Order: sequence, then structure tokens, then C-alpha cells
Amino acid sequence: MDPQWDEGSPIYRQLRDRVVAMILEGVLKEGDPLPSVRSVAAEFRLNPLTVLKGYQQLVDERLVETRRGRGMYVNTGAREALLTAERRRFLQDE
Repeated sequence: MDPQWDEGSPIYRQLRDRVVAMILEGVLKEGDPLPSVRSVAAEFRLNPLTVLKGYQQLVDERLVETRRGRGMYVNTGAREALLTAERRRFLQDE
């Protein structure tokens, strides 16, 4: 992930968008674990609650699942769901 943050939008939202991009690009595949909240917070010098809020958005969108005591993992079908949403958004913009 790129450590540069845009001042124009909340960091948790940018973090969520970066994870989505990693799923779309195939960097994160179905069943892969997301980096831990603590490691992301430490690496980018963020508040762990900021990281958790970004990750929680992914859980709310059903792109990621939480496995108690084990972390967060990319859900089966997450990439396809994202591609479908992108296609729909593209067609609506035309």
C-alpha cells in the first residue's frame, strides 16, 4: 500500500479504497488474510481505530469476513462483486 494520504478525504475511506484496489488487481485473492489492524497502524503511523473503521466498511459491504481470533479475510466472490458494481456504475454514468 502507498503511504501517501490525500487531504481531501478521510484516511479510513482511502484505506478501504486501497484494499478494494488490491482485491481488484488480484494482490489480495479470495481467502487471503488482510494485514492486521496493528501492523497497518504501525506501518503507516495511523490510529488503530482508523484502520479498524476502514476494515469495518469492507465487512459491512460483505467483501471481507472477520474470523474471531484469526483476523479478517477476503470473502469468496468479493472480486466478482466489485467488478459487477464497477460495471453497473460505469453503465449508469453513460
